[in-house]
Amino acid sequence: MDKKKIQMGRMWRYFVDATSEIIEEEGIDKITIRKVADRAGYNSATLYNYFSEVSHLIFFASMKFLKPYTDEVSRILEGSGNPLEKYLQAWDCFCRYSFKTPEIFHAVFIMDLGDQPEKLLEHYYELYPNELIKIPEELKPILFERNVTKRGRSFLEIALKEGYISEENIDAINELTILIWQGMLTNILNNRRDYQPDEAARITMDYITQIVTNEKTFHFQKLDIGS
Repeated sequence: MDKKKIQMGRMWRYFVDATSEIIEEEGIDKITIRKVADRAGYNSATLYNYFSEVSHLIFFASMKFLKPYTDEVSRILEGSGNPLEKYLQAWDCFCRYSFKTPEIFHAVFIMDLGDQPEKLLEHYYELYPNELIKIPEELKPILFERNVTKRGRSFLEIALKEGYISEENIDAINELTILIWQGMLTNILNNRRDYQPDEAARITMDYITQIVTNEKTFHFQKLDIGS
């Protein structure tokens, strides 16, 4: 790696680490360019040389808080059980962590990051390669997919190949489970419901489990919203 890339990586980490500290101390909603720059020891103009949007800073900093989740879900996926059981266990893990820190998961998986958000994810792991040490190679394509729809379908395709779900239902199952999770996360973020994190995870998983385990008795009809 040339000196310019090393210097660039060092500056990125200064600003990302400063943003993470502010999130821990004050919360995501308190992040500003000026505050991050001051914390890192630089001015705002210098920060803009490395980050074009504050959302990118928030994304990178939020990724640092996902390590406990990625470690646990990796253990789940490496463990025993059929693909459908692992799919439900992975969802349970995702719900438990996301409802405990909804702002973090919103920043990583839902927030608008502009064009090619996958590049941001790729760059994050270039900056923090140590976070990949415990992740098996075969799990990385699933775990490090930011798009929740693609991420969920990757899990379901494994179950499909082994005959645990039917092909005509895979897209509907994927979409319904994601909509249920997003709805609960939105309710929590907007203070529409006062569920505790464990309660929100349990309710969400009850719905997801019913959809997945009873998929052969359901008649899923794909609706064309644009028609």
